[in-house]
Amino acid sequence: MSFQDQINQDIKAAMLARESAKLGVLRMLKTALMNSAIEKGGAGSTLEDADALAIVRKEVKKRQDSVEAFEKGGRPEMAATEKAEIDILNTYLPHPLSAEEISALVQSAIAEAGATSRKEMGAVMKIVNEKAAGRADGRTISAEVQKHLPA
Repeated sequence: MSFQDQINQDIKAAMLARESAKLGVLRMLKTALMNSAIEKGGAGSTLEDADALAIVRKEVKKRQDSVEAFEKGGRPEMAATEKAEIDILNTYLPHPLSAEEISALVQSAIAEAGATSRKEMGAVMKIVNEKAAGRADGRTISAEVQKHLPA
């Protein structure tokens, strides 16, 4: 079953269970997936699962930014709503890497790239991002790479 088929099944289940919050998030996600598919391949096309997961990550990132903005603006109820949506979206993402796994990935990427300073950080980041396959965010990876590479 493709990722988009799974979303469609979950939308039906949310309708039957009358889970309005989950239904709204899933409908938004389905729309984002359809828009991306249309941009990439025209009407009637579908996304690869990796591309679909990238869309989910993008939507999570949007909500994380909104949570920060709402908390700074003194709107905790809106921040709580966004956090609930993040929780729903996170169920569709693969299990994130632990700090130890990220550190090990960075160390192997540094060895693979032969990096000796932060000037070569881009090459290391590219290798780590490919191996992490979206299971860690860019900020975390960047901080870890900087920690392991001398200035």
